[in-house]
This record gives sequence, structure tokens and C-alpha cells, in this order.
Amino acid sequence: MRHTSSDMKNNQASRLCVAKGLIVAVFVFIIVYAIFRAVFVSFAQYSALEKSLAVVFLASELFIMFHAIGYFSGMYRLGCRVMAARAVAPPKGEHPSVAILVPARHEPRNVLEGTLACLYNLDYPEKHIYLLDDSSDERYKEEANELAEKYRCVLFRRKERHGAKAGIINDCLKGLDEKYVAVFDVDQNPMPSFLSKLVPLMEADPKLAFVQTPQFYSNTDASRIADSANTQQAIFYEYVCEGKSSGEAMICCGTNVLLRREALVSVGGFDEASVTEDFATSFRLQVKGWRTLYYNHVNTFGMGPENLGVYLSQQNRWAMGNVSVLGKILRTLFTRPFALTPLQWFEYFITSTYYLVGWAYLFLILCPVIYVLFGIPSFFMNPVVYSLTFMPYLILSIAIFYSTMGIRRYTPKSAFLAQALSFITIPVYMRAAAYGLLGIKSAFQVTKKGVSARIPYIRLWPQMLFLALNYTALVWGINKFIYGRTTAIIFNIVWLAYHCVLFSSIFYFNEEKGG
Repeated sequence: MRHTSSDMKNNQASRLCVAKGLIVAVFVFIIVYAIFRAVFVSFAQYSALEKSLAVVFLASELFIMFHAIGYFSGMYRLGCRVMAARAVAPPKGEHPSVAILVPARHEPRNVLEGTLACLYNLDYPEKHIYLLDDSSDERYKEEANELAEKYRCVLFRRKERHGAKAGIINDCLKGLDEKYVAVFDVDQNPMPSFLSKLVPLMEADPKLAFVQTPQFYSNTDASRIADSANTQQAIFYEYVCEGKSSGEAMICCGTNVLLRREALVSVGGFDEASVTEDFATSFRLQVKGWRTLYYNHVNTFGMGPENLGVYLSQQNRWAMGNVSVLGKILRTLFTRPFALTPLQWFEYFITSTYYLVGWAYLFLILCPVIYVLFGIPSFFMNPVVYSLTFMPYLILSIAIFYSTMGIRRYTPKSAFLAQALSFITIPVYMRAAAYGLLGIKSAFQVTKKGVSARIPYIRLWPQMLFLALNYTALVWGINKFIYGRTTAIIFNIVWLAYHCVLFSSIFYFNEEKGG
């Protein structure tokens, strides 16, 4: 039997409606489990040290569950509508001018040329391409000169560097008079119809500050890192962003985005104080009353990180920048509580606190190790109650995650590897989050392109240390189970084994495919 595209979409919508029902069950089990855990911790008769560890462990669990609520609530809001086609305003017979900005600094010529060629071929008549060259090396400057002439770009340079990418965009913005501004990183290649699809959306809503589109990697066959990083992008762009947009809280992602120049100017341009200027600027725009939109149609392909060093550097920048914005969000919440809707506040709090997950996982990882090696408990709960409350939440969460990824045609293996890649990034998240909270500045780091090589394991010593601790505790835990079979030992052995599997992926990701 031949299945039409409509049949497939209806089937996908039906499966998402089922997931919506399961999400309600997840929320119920989270609430029930949290209540029982708090009660058991409160009445546990243990030492001050053990109670302290128990409180930290519980707080870490609640943090993870809070973000699970954030993820699943976005999916719930979409429900059956996630596959619905988006309405696009009809053409008005005119083409508002668009300035296309490409910030670049010491970029490989072939990468930069590929992007400029794609921009040159955009099927939009009133486009003006600006190459924002911030290079200090004469070789890169000369290449920028040649490429700008070849692809008829306006070459923009500044005398004094400040604010990295945000700074040079703001400097260029001062001399622009186009109605809209499109921003592309140098490794992002848009389809010819990019502007012709997005401009009508902007024209239909004068309060729309920007339309963000997804980005996916075209170099997934270059390395395992690039492949799994692309799946992580899919989780974010195919579900998280849809959920945020449904709650009027979509954030700018810094590339593949069309902005209204008037809106950007109204908040003083991109926020130069943050290394994630896109997220910080999104918050400023929405506080000022501008709307935002996510257009979930793939119109651009880019290049992802190809080794652990580049990937971890990228994650460090994202984590540090997002957490650093948390302070601004909290200050605005207390001084202007009605500037955003409750749902918008919730979404911005979710985004700005996400990378604190490294510290939450640190305690969840160490507690089984401490219990097995030193006999210090931190999890006080009846095994039967645990099985009836936590296990359903865990099983349902996993089932919903993998099934919804399957709806978008991602295999369980690819979804698991994406999770493993995030897990081995925990030490980076911890350091970056601490820096972000303390306001410690870090230089803007450009994600290197076309780099595919192993990195020395000595540079991965935090991950190797975590692996060694969990492996040691696992072996010792199995030994203790042989001589004294208790339910507590069984649960801890299972978690230790799981952590060992995840941290062992460091070897998988630090190797080339087939290498």
C-alpha cells in the first residue's frame, strides 16, 4: 500500500497526541515522587553529614526534574499541532530591503567562499551582502578583499575591536538603512528561498522582532562528534524551539535569523556584555515588547564541530554566556515582574539555568560512589515507594523522548549518543556555569571549521577521573553485593554501571569514524 505525505503527517500527529497524554502522567509522577522524597529526607534518622548529602542529592534531582518539566511542557503545548503547516503572509508585490551580515575573523577561505556564494544566489532582489571582516592577519584580510569583490559584497572593517561578533555587527548597524537584517555565521549556507520565505512573515506582523530558523550540520559524516552534535541540534530545534515559540518565548540563536532593524536599534543593538549575545538580546527585545517567532523549516545547512576539543570549546561558550544572563533575568523579574508573561519568565529561566545541569549531575554521580566506597548514604527512601514513583517517571520520560525522536526519524542509537556526548561535557558545564555566575569574563571563541583529529586524553582528565571513580566503585559494589545482597547495593550498582557506560563514550567520540 502506498502511503501519502498526508498519511504520514497524520500518523505522526496521532503519535504526538499519545505522547501528550503520557506527558501528563510524567508530571503526576514527578510531583508524587518529589513529595515522597521530601518526606523521607525530612524524617530520616541519620547524621548531619548524611542529611546534608541527602538534601544536596534531593536538590539535584529536583533541578533535573524541573528541566524535564520545561522540556515536556513545551512538547505538551504543541501536542497535535506540532506538524501543522505555518501560515505565511502572501507577497505584497514589493520587496523590502535586507542587509545580510556575515561576521568573519580568520576564517578558512573555502568555508567563507561557500557561504558568500550561497548568499549571492539568494532569489531575493533587494538584498545587500555585507562581509564584516574582523581579521588582524593580512593574509585573511587579502582573502576577504578578493571574496568581497568576487561576490559583490560591501566589505566592512572597524578600527577598534570591541564586543567580538556583537560589536562588529553593532558598528555596521549604525550605517545601515535597510528594513531588515539577516545574520549568518560563515559556515552557514542558506537555500535560495531563505529571504523570500521569511520576509513575508516579518511583513505580516510589525511587532515581530525576528524570525529564527533552524540550523543543521552538513558535515555529519566527518566525525562522530559532528554526527552526534547534529542530533543535539535536532533535539533543540525540532522540539525545544517549537515549544518556546508556542509560548511566545523564542530566542535568537545568532545565525540563520532575520531581524527587524528597528527592533534591534530600539534595544541598542546586540548585547556586547555577553558571549551569547543572541540570547541576551532576545531577552532585551521581549522585555521591550517585541514578539519573536520560530519558523521550523530547514533553510540552512552549516558545519558542526568535528572533534572533542572544538565541541567542548563551543559548549563552554554557550554555557558561560547563558548562565551569565541569569542575573539580568532575575533583576528584571524583581523590578519589572509584568514585563513578560509567566510562561515567558518560565522559559527564560529554563534557558538561563540549563547549563547548571553540570553541578546537578556532579552530585547525582558522586552519591553512589560515596555510598559504595565509604558507606555514607544520601538517598533515604523505601525501595518499594521508589519503584512505584521514580521508576514510572524514568521509564515514561525515556519512552517519550526516544519515541518522539523516532517520529522525526532519529534512531535510538543516535539519540543515545547525543545524550552521552552531553554527559561527558559535564566538567565543562560546571566550570562555565561557575564563571558565568561569578561574572568572570572569557574571550569570545569561534568554533573552528574543518578540524578533525584526536585530542590528548590528558586534556580530558576530568572525564577520565569521573570514569575511574565510577569504575572503581562499580567493582567494589559488585564485590559487596556478592557478600551482602541488599536492595540499596543493587540500585547503586545499576547507576554506577550506567555512568561508566556514558563516561566510556569519551573513547568513542575521540576517534574518527573508521579510524
